[in-house]
Amino acid sequence: MKPPVPASAWHARAVAHAERADGLTRTWRAGRESGGGHAVEDFLFTYYPTRPAALRRWHPGAGVVLGAAPPGSSADLGTAWAEVVGRRWYRTVDGPDGPGVALDVDAFFAERADTVRYVRALLAATAARKPLTGCFGLHEWAMVYRDHATGRDHRHPLPLRLGGDGTDAVVESHPLRCTHFDAYRFFTPEASGRNTTLTRESQLDTDQPGCLHAAMDVYKWSLKLGPLVPGDVLLDAFELAREIRYTDMQASPYDMSSYGLEPVAIETADGKAEYVRRQRDNAVRGNALRERLVAVCDAVLPEGARA
Repeated sequence: MKPPVPASAWHARAVAHAERADGLTRTWRAGRESGGGHAVEDFLFTYYPTRPAALRRWHPGAGVVLGAAPPGSSADLGTAWAEVVGRRWYRTVDGPDGPGVALDVDAFFAERADTVRYVRALLAATAARKPLTGCFGLHEWAMVYRDHATGRDHRHPLPLRLGGDGTDAVVESHPLRCTHFDAYRFFTPEASGRNTTLTRESQLDTDQPGCLHAAMDVYKWSLKLGPLVPGDVLLDAFELAREIRYTDMQASPYDMSSYGLEPVAIETADGKAEYVRRQRDNAVRGNALRERLVAVCDAVLPEGARA
């Protein structure tokens, strides 16, 4: 391992990380504190079951030793040191440069080896595929298709921008080309047959970088890898997921005007073009994050398990 990072230096990084996390979760936290929900951002804390406190917790990643708080340190630094020492999967180390604490990679890998292998395989396979950009975000439309005719409640308590009949007409006039199982599984029964059947078992073969939900899921995989993931990578993944979630809802059939959001009207040529532009941008950003997470996995996987 490298020499320990001085306590003052890693503590400053941890504080800056927490401040960045607070900025990214401010809107959601304000909604919770006021007693209301947020139709866009609630998804980031329900579908991805985590809380702002977890996002605020900085991890240095594997192979980094955090130096101990020296005698006479401030109360904040002493508290931060005690918190790090007490973390799961961390261990204290002694070296020529003094005591420190580091992620116990062997202990983590012993418990989460299957997760690391699966995440690495899925991310690498997804990144290697050509982005597909012909779905136009119709997964959200397929999730409410025929609801009005059958008396079912919508997934969100928001009006449909084109009404029930208009929403159904958009679905019926477009092929459904969803490639992501975790979107497909929420299609209404009437919509699921309009799409190629997707399964959890086939996800390794169907996820592709043009899919907005697959790009959002880079954040999920960062969470699954836990303390292996350096703090900046985790927040970059969350930030991308948050931006994509706004696009997801702007391109949905819901009227988002109560949130001050203009629609990406995918039923029009201009709306389709804008959606594809965002898809391509998110594919590039998502693949850059996949590459970083694959490197995180490779740092702890046995050499023969990296292919």
